[in-house]
Amino acid sequence: MCGFAGVVVGQGGSRDGWDPSETLERMSARLAHRGPDDQGLAWDGRCGLAHRRLNVIDLSAAGRQPMRTPSGATTLVWNGELYNFRELKQQKNLEQEAGPFRSRTDTEVVLHLLERSGPAALEEFDGMFALAAWDSRGQKLLLARDPFGIKPLFLLEHDGCFWFASEIKALLEVPGFRPEVDVESLHHYFGLNYIPGARTAFAGIRELPPGTWLQVGSEARVVDRGDFSQLAAGDGIARQSVQQAAEKSTELLRAAVERQLVSDVPVGVMLSGGLDSSTLAVLHAEVRGDAGFHTFSLGFDDPSFDESDSARVVAASLGTEHHEIRVTPDRVAELLPAALAAIDEPYADGSAIPTWLLAEAARDHVTVLLSGEAGDELHAGYDTHRACRARLRMRRVPGPIRRGLVRPLVDLLPVSHRKLSFEFKAKRFIRGVELGVAESHCFWREVLSEEARHELIVGTASRPTTASLFNSLYESSAASDPLDGLLEIDRRMFLPDDLMVKNDRMTMAHSLEARVPFTDIGLARELVSWPTSLKMSGLTGKQLLRRGMQDRLPARILSKKKVGLEMPYSRWLTDEWKEWSGDLLLSESASAGGLLDPAAIRSIWEQHQSHRVDHGRALWGLMNFLTWHDLYLGSGDPSSHMPEVRPARCQEASS
Repeated sequence: MCGFAGVVVGQGGSRDGWDPSETLERMSARLAHRGPDDQGLAWDGRCGLAHRRLNVIDLSAAGRQPMRTPSGATTLVWNGELYNFRELKQQKNLEQEAGPFRSRTDTEVVLHLLERSGPAALEEFDGMFALAAWDSRGQKLLLARDPFGIKPLFLLEHDGCFWFASEIKALLEVPGFRPEVDVESLHHYFGLNYIPGARTAFAGIRELPPGTWLQVGSEARVVDRGDFSQLAAGDGIARQSVQQAAEKSTELLRAAVERQLVSDVPVGVMLSGGLDSSTLAVLHAEVRGDAGFHTFSLGFDDPSFDESDSARVVAASLGTEHHEIRVTPDRVAELLPAALAAIDEPYADGSAIPTWLLAEAARDHVTVLLSGEAGDELHAGYDTHRACRARLRMRRVPGPIRRGLVRPLVDLLPVSHRKLSFEFKAKRFIRGVELGVAESHCFWREVLSEEARHELIVGTASRPTTASLFNSLYESSAASDPLDGLLEIDRRMFLPDDLMVKNDRMTMAHSLEARVPFTDIGLARELVSWPTSLKMSGLTGKQLLRRGMQDRLPARILSKKKVGLEMPYSRWLTDEWKEWSGDLLLSESASAGGLLDPAAIRSIWEQHQSHRVDHGRALWGLMNFLTWHDLYLGSGDPSSHMPEVRPARCQEASS
């Protein structure tokens, strides 16, 4: 796992007052946490590439990047892991064509495949990655990002140059670029607590969409682009039994875990105690033949948020070396600026800082962590997936009864600050029932309504609604089953734009690599092609995973409801955080330079404090935005909050 940055300087690109190599050096320095073990810089004509390396496979200097082919025609910087690189190296006879390889890295395989086939090679990649490859003969730069968006890649066209980097902070070093807030992104952020799609919080900076490649010519303009490894939904017909599908998908997942355990550094598991991460821990032990590895879990004092007991049960059943990290309100408050400095954007997923704490502790023991992200998006595991099925049933109840009897009764339920309380879910569900399929999915995820955001953000009346983003993805899907359409929305939006952001930035801030076996391309293609009748039984999701892990996991893990990693900030905001959050949210600077209406913030605050409405997620989103705004557009200094960079922990090579 690594980080890179680079530039294509067009014929008319201005170099007045700045030195290209010095600029790339500064950009590289901002990415040191992503690659503490080595660094490199190369220029070829109008293209410059800088790289920071985290040693994971082949720890020698032979893996140094930028890496060039012997002919010098192609130069590559690569961030990620190609899990099938050994198979591709053999199948494509690369050494017969190119001569003996200089390293044991996947980077060298990628380099030769791209020189041979260009973007077409990407269709055969199974891994997580972002890459930049310069073709000196064609004078073109190829940029690409993996289909699940596990690894980031940001783009900026400025003053006749095309810049790119693994993190936004590196692009802020571009000479003459002045950061400004992208107000449309801000509107969607306050709706979801993350920024969806290719936009970022900074006007002019965009993110390359997952599963996309583009080519930049010597004039520093995009000359071609395309998609690769796209997933196609099933036809809704079950052509195998549930048991057969469970056995096949579990075997595919086991094979994915085996491929992703290839490493020359220690590999551990993020063990939440939920079904996805527990499955990875079991398969890790099966592949190794023992449980001599580290597992890490998080704990909270609030029992409705705490899964540490379940994680302990799994760790004890396997015999792993288990570590438990407690999450406290004081520690979260202390780490908020650091987490945002790692992410570079306003981002208020409640699992981010807990993941930071886990990575911070894990760094003393491992360099690679297996993570359970994508299990829900492939196996229909979220409450919103159950709600989709339940919505169809509720719609059979006559409208006057739904709206005139059921909804008023649900509205009488008192506000609860327990995690995903019945009150919270019931009120969301009964309102979402009245909306279309995609709109209801958005509504059940929404933090602040469109109306509330128009009151909060100054001058956003003409912005597109967040629901329109959900609708656009839903309508572009070829899925015939409504649930399949929602799963596609989650794979294309929630997974890359929320979960993978947290997973990548919080681990890379501590120079850790997070691997995601559920995104194995072969496994994903199978699961996505199967009908939802195999994945969900009634209103219970993850049917295949539960069946596949029968007799391999403790019964209580197989039967437990999904909890998910989140913090009890609704309660903290009225207790431990009341003074801190009040000082931040009700201060004179809460307008963020005129972007926000302080009166709207005060209204949200008072409703929450009086227990009229649970605005915990909205207030946490506001606190994250205001802290980010001060760090990046105010008087703060993001770099001062980044943790100390440390080299990787080494071990003997594993198979």
